[in-house]
Amino acid sequence: MLHKTRGIVFKATDYGESSVIVQIFTEKFGLQSYIINGAKKPKAKIARNMLQPLHLLDLVVYHKNTGSVQRIAELKNAPVLQTIPYDVIKSCIAIFLNEVLYKAIKQQTAEENIFDFVFSAIEWLDHQDSNVANFHLLFLTQLTRYLGFYPDRFLIGNADYFDLKNGTFSKYKPDSVMYLSPPHTQNFSALLQCSFENMQSLKFSNDERRYLIQKLMEYYALHIEGFGNIRSGDVLEEVLS
Repeated sequence: MLHKTRGIVFKATDYGESSVIVQIFTEKFGLQSYIINGAKKPKAKIARNMLQPLHLLDLVVYHKNTGSVQRIAELKNAPVLQTIPYDVIKSCIAIFLNEVLYKAIKQQTAEENIFDFVFSAIEWLDHQDSNVANFHLLFLTQLTRYLGFYPDRFLIGNADYFDLKNGTFSKYKPDSVMYLSPPHTQNFSALLQCSFENMQSLKFSNDERRYLIQKLMEYYALHIEGFGNIRSGDVLEEVLS
């Protein structure tokens, strides 16, 4: 049976001489793997360059509830990204967030709230003209809401510490070594109270931005089994510095 769905490209892997297996986060079926025969041929109907990280898609797919590799009847980039593929900072942010999302989202079932958030955020980033250096921090903070470990905001304006293990703000230093202390606690609080629309109000130095992303990755690793290290983070830090 054929199904229409939107999708977000997570990872494409060459398969054989001319084919590709692509993992796509779909609106209807969650994360799915699709084989595209002939994608590397010069006149391919679905070309390899249409499958870049976080590219947005309209799809018509065949779907079987077997967890096996699926097939695609039709694919087009929609909307076509206008700036992310050609802007060094935006493309590095996209590669970094793509690696995080690939490790964080495993479900082969519909996750429409997560999908809508990610799809809309990518569109928003693509439409911005400048000042996107803090986008990935805000994105990752908001993503925790959909992944199930959004911080407890009780005491957010009256705390010196944030306990990464328990996801709570505190006036007192946690027993664990995994925590934020001033001024980082206040900067993290500002992130939690910010939106994409007023992101320009965030005034972080390169060092503070680097520290916050390091701690956010620790936070993710504490709450997502098998999360591991994010290799593209170092490249992003270098581009933003």
